[in-house]
Amino acid sequence: MRKFEIALPVMILFACLAGCGSGHPLRVTTMQLGRSVNPDNTVASFTTVFTPMETVYISVVTTGVGSATLSVRWTYGGKVIGEPEKHVASRTDAVTEFRLQSPGGFPPGDYTAEVFLNGHSGGTRTFRVEAAR
Repeated sequence: MRKFEIALPVMILFACLAGCGSGHPLRVTTMQLGRSVNPDNTVASFTTVFTPMETVYISVVTTGVGSATLSVRWTYGGKVIGEPEKHVASRTDAVTEFRLQSPGGFPPGDYTAEVFLNGHSGGTRTFRVEAAR
């Protein structure tokens, strides 16, 4: 009976530790730009060149354990044109999708999408809008 009293708490502790995930804090690992997204929020068609009427998608892959605020700062010509944010919570790899749309179309030129995790930069992707041919 004494062995069972000791073994049960040890087994419960092991189960709790195994269920806690990797223990690494949440961090950005990948950013994908494209024209559309899959059902799992990953980019379906990768590109860095868009036409003025297309929607620009960025999929942000995070890994680790925790919760955070994930945001994207979209810029054009040195000016912020959008800064959406989403609350994320994860115990494994996760993908969060953001989109940039303009009903009137985007002016041609160079754009930047900078991803932030709790206000700290997780990386930058640049893309270009070119007039439709």
